[in-house]
Amino acid sequence: MSLLNPHSGNRPEPVIEPAPNAFPKIAGADLAAAVAGERIAGDFHDSIRVGSERVLFGLLDVAGRREDNREILRTAQQIFRNFGAELFSGSDINEANAMTELCLHLNRSLIEVADGVHPCPAFVACYHERLGTLCYTNAGHTPGLLRDPTGISELPSTGLPLGLFSHATCEAPMVAMQKNSALLLVSRGVVEAENHAGHSGDDFSLERVKQSFQNPISGAQSLCVAVLEAVDTFGAHVPAVNDRTALALVRSA
Repeated sequence: MSLLNPHSGNRPEPVIEPAPNAFPKIAGADLAAAVAGERIAGDFHDSIRVGSERVLFGLLDVAGRREDNREILRTAQQIFRNFGAELFSGSDINEANAMTELCLHLNRSLIEVADGVHPCPAFVACYHERLGTLCYTNAGHTPGLLRDPTGISELPSTGLPLGLFSHATCEAPMVAMQKNSALLLVSRGVVEAENHAGHSGDDFSLERVKQSFQNPISGAQSLCVAVLEAVDTFGAHVPAVNDRTALALVRSA
């Protein structure tokens, strides 16, 4: 557990907590997540090993308050873990097809459990630890940020958010993660955090996430904490009104 920068007044200091689920160990890479403050909305993140060389992970942002979404979040985790493991466990599989099928199943199950439309932006990825490749789909989620020696590039949306249309599909491109590269995912609550310290009235924005991402990286957990601390400082330590989650995958040398 890591405390954010202390601040004056009688308000309790906000806390950044590690992810509640233990992430699998990855050869030559480091995967971690952190959450700032209380979990009040629909952020969901998880990761499981789905084969001898593959790790599946994702960050979902289910619309609505957490207390109203417990069944949806429970269903999403069951499908992610059970169906995801089934799809990606084979040694000779088409990762893009498996990713598309997983997201389609997640999409339809969310609509069924919610008994109608229930938006859920999602970023789901499968990392191949021997090849250093990342097959992903971005269903209307905040762009993923990939940092390598050439700079920072965005992994933009490849389809509509889950939970809207039962037959909607998302493309599943693949990118290579060079050694000394990192992937950073943040929830909407991070980029939309308001500035209470100044007079500009703007949000933290994806550009400020990129600025934080340019600092030296000592590990996935440290990266997640550093980004959330930057958001808290930007917001003058005012308690968040939305979940703030960061998830990072760092490939070492």
